[in-house]
Amino acid sequence: MCGIVGYVGKAVAPDNKVSPSHRPQEVVLEGLRRLEYRGYDSAGIALAAPGMTELASAKKAGKLTNLKNEILQNPLPEATAAIGHTRWATHGGPTDRNAHPHLADNGRLAVIHNGIIENFAELKAELVEAGVTFLSDTDTEVAAHIIARCYKGTEDLTEAMRLAVGRFRGTFTLLAVAAEDPTTVVGARHDSPLVVGLGDGENFLGSDVAAFVAYTKDAMELEQDQIVTITPTSVNVINFDGTPGKGKTYAVDWDAEAGDKGGFASYMDKEIHEQPQAIADTLRGRVDANGALQLDEVSIDESVFRAIDQIIVIACGTAAYAGQVARYAIEHWCRIPVEIELAHEFRYRDPIVNEKTLVVAISQSGETMDTLMAVRHAREQGAKVLSIVNAQGSTIPRESDAVLYTHAGPEIAVASTKAFTAQITAAYLLGMYLAQVRGNKFPDEIDSLLSALKAIPAKVQTVIERGEYVKATARSMKSADSVLFLGRHVGYPVAMEGALKLKELAYIHAEGFAAGELKHGPIALIDEGLPVFIIVPSPRSRTGLHSKVVSNIQEVRARGARTLVIAEDGDDAVRQFADEIFWIPNCPTLMQPLLAAIPLQIFAMELATTKGLDVDQPRNLAKSVTVE
Repeated sequence: MCGIVGYVGKAVAPDNKVSPSHRPQEVVLEGLRRLEYRGYDSAGIALAAPGMTELASAKKAGKLTNLKNEILQNPLPEATAAIGHTRWATHGGPTDRNAHPHLADNGRLAVIHNGIIENFAELKAELVEAGVTFLSDTDTEVAAHIIARCYKGTEDLTEAMRLAVGRFRGTFTLLAVAAEDPTTVVGARHDSPLVVGLGDGENFLGSDVAAFVAYTKDAMELEQDQIVTITPTSVNVINFDGTPGKGKTYAVDWDAEAGDKGGFASYMDKEIHEQPQAIADTLRGRVDANGALQLDEVSIDESVFRAIDQIIVIACGTAAYAGQVARYAIEHWCRIPVEIELAHEFRYRDPIVNEKTLVVAISQSGETMDTLMAVRHAREQGAKVLSIVNAQGSTIPRESDAVLYTHAGPEIAVASTKAFTAQITAAYLLGMYLAQVRGNKFPDEIDSLLSALKAIPAKVQTVIERGEYVKATARSMKSADSVLFLGRHVGYPVAMEGALKLKELAYIHAEGFAAGELKHGPIALIDEGLPVFIIVPSPRSRTGLHSKVVSNIQEVRARGARTLVIAEDGDDAVRQFADEIFWIPNCPTLMQPLLAAIPLQIFAMELATTKGLDVDQPRNLAKSVTVE
C-alpha cells in the first residue's frame, strides 16, 4: 500500500537544464509508475530547488496519468530534489485535497507518508488550538505540521524528523523535503518499508527497490526505527534516539526490464509465463559441495531443528494457501504437526508457542504488516522464525532467524501467480531440509524428491502452452456470476486459491471447498448451469482419493452443474463426467498444486479480461498490505 519515492541529484545547471534521464521530476514519476502495482487512488509530487521560497507541487486523485496531465497543463520548475507518492486512502477519501504531499509552514516543507499515525486526533487538536488550519482530512497533514514546527525550532531537517517521530504512535514511513535545504531528503521508518538506492552524484529512497532500479542496482536496507538523510553525495543513517545507525548494502538481483510487460498484454500474463523460470530459480544453488540441501541465511542450529515439536505457518491470502499446501508435504516427509494460521488472527488468540516451535512466515513482499507483527509476537514467546520471502532487503527476513528466498523476480500484478508457485516450491525445499536435518529421509530419498521437483518447471511450461483452451472456456463464461471450486488433499488449498483469484479479478462470487464437505452443505448451492471446477487427484496416488473425487464430479453434474475438471494426462475415468477437461502432466501427488494452479490462474485472468477489467490493478486491492 502506498508508493513512496525520494530523489536528490545534481544541481540545476546555469542554463536551467539537467540530464533528461535525471531530472528529479522524471525520476520520481518513473518511480511512481513502477510502484503502481502496490495499489493506490491518488498521486502527487513536490520539488525543491535553490532559490525557491516555497516548494513546487502537484497532486491529483485517480491514476498516475491524471497527475501527469496536471503537470503538462501546469508545468513544474526544474529542481534538485523531489518526493513523490501514490496514496491508498485510509484517513479521508481519495480526493485531490487528501492526496500527498501535504505542505506546511506556508509551503516551505512537504511530507509524504505510508502507514497510519494512530494518535493523529490528539495531535491535531493540539495544532488546531495553536491556530493551525487544516486543508485535508488526513493523518499525514498532522505529521507535516508537527515536523514543520520542529524544523522551525532546529533549522535541521534531520533533527526535526527525529523530534517529530518521537511524538507519533502507529506505523509510518515519512519523507520530508524543505525549500531551505533543496539538496536534502530525509526519511524515517517505523513498521513500514523504506529502502535506499545508492547512485553516483545522486541518491534515492523508495518503498521498495522498484522505485529506483531503473537508475541503480545498489541498495541499502534500513533497520527498524531509523532516520536516513540523503544528499547527492552522501547517505547518513541515525537511530530514533539520535545514535549513529548503519544500513546493510546489497545488490538488486533483477533489472528494470524485468519489471516491464515484455510484450505481454498484462503483467499478470507475463508473470504466469514466468513461473517455470521462477520455480527453477528458487531451486537453483540449494545443494552444497557435500550434496546436502541448504537454505539462504540461517542462524538456527541444527539441534534446534531436531528438537522442534510443532510448526506454525503464518501468512495471509495467497501465501496462506501456499502454506496449506506446505502442510501436507512437511507432515508427510518430517512427521511434525503443522498448523496454518492467518497472521492477522495469530497473536490475538494467545497461541501456544515456545522454544520448541518453528514459525514459518510466508510473504511475497516481506513487508506484510499482519505477518510482521505475528513474527515479532512469536519471537517474544521464544519461538524460532524462518521466513519464505521474495523481496531482498525487506523487514520480515531481517527480523527472522532464518530465510529462504524464492528468487521469483518482481511480481507487479496485484493478484499473485508466480509468488504462489515459488512459495510452494520454497516450502517443499524447507520440508526436505527438515527431513534431512532430522533424519526422516535418507540422502537418496531427498535426492529423488529434489529430482522430481526439478522436473516441475518443464511441466509447468507444458500447462501454460495448453492455456488457449482454458482461455476459450473462460470467454464462453462471460455471464457467469458464481463459480465453485472443489479439491481434496493438496487440491483443497488449490481450490481456495482458484476461488480467490476469481474474486480478486472478475468480481464475482467464488468459493473453494474441500470436496468431502460437498454433502455436508455446499451441494445445496448446485443449480442448473453452475460452473464447478474440480481438481482431481492422480489415479496413481496412494491417498485413495481419486475415486471419491470422481464421485463428486458425478454428484454435481447430476444436479445440472457445468463440470470443469483438472486432471492428469491419461486419466480416462474422468472423461465421461467432465464437460471440460484441462489436462496437466503426471507428477508426484504432493507436487500437483504447482501444475493444477496454472489453469485456474489463466481462467481468472481471461474471464476478467473478457469482462473488460484491469487484471493488474483490481479495484480496492493493494499488492503489499503494509498496515493492519
